[in-house]
Amino acid sequence: MLFDYEALTTRELRLLSALNDSKQHTHEAREELYPRVMRTAARVVVVSRCVRGIDARGLHKTNLAALREASIGVTADVRGEVLCLLDGFGVADFGRPQRAIVDGDATSAAIAAASIIAKVSRDRYMRHADQEHPGWAFAEHVGYSTPSHREAILRQGVSPLHRMSFQSLAYQQLAL
Repeated sequence: MLFDYEALTTRELRLLSALNDSKQHTHEAREELYPRVMRTAARVVVVSRCVRGIDARGLHKTNLAALREASIGVTADVRGEVLCLLDGFGVADFGRPQRAIVDGDATSAAIAAASIIAKVSRDRYMRHADQEHPGWAFAEHVGYSTPSHREAILRQGVSPLHRMSFQSLAYQQLAL
């Protein structure tokens, strides 16, 4: 997510004042913030990774690689100095200065905006996945380990979208 703060109007800045960690917003609030962020952002990059790639590489390494790729994409062809703010972790050097901010989505508008875009994009994907893979209620739990999610796995087994490397207590209770 790239913002040109000097180009934003007072009205646009006020519209973004509601930004916070996406998990602190309701689904409806995130959907309302999403177009505001998209209208005011200079550039947005969303990076996705497939389940099998995550299983092979590990979630943390995959997330850091995706964050680096998004940072490269969002700063490509930008002239001048750009400081990349990253939520929690730094990434391998990509030619731009960076600052990792612990709980960044709760303290930085830019990181909070990226959090909203990422969460809404993922939730929309999960609603689409619900149509492609009926019976697992992906639209309901959007990938989180809920009782209904675990019941669906017990009833139907795992889908092609389930990460087999996921090490949660909920998965350990299931015979996969």
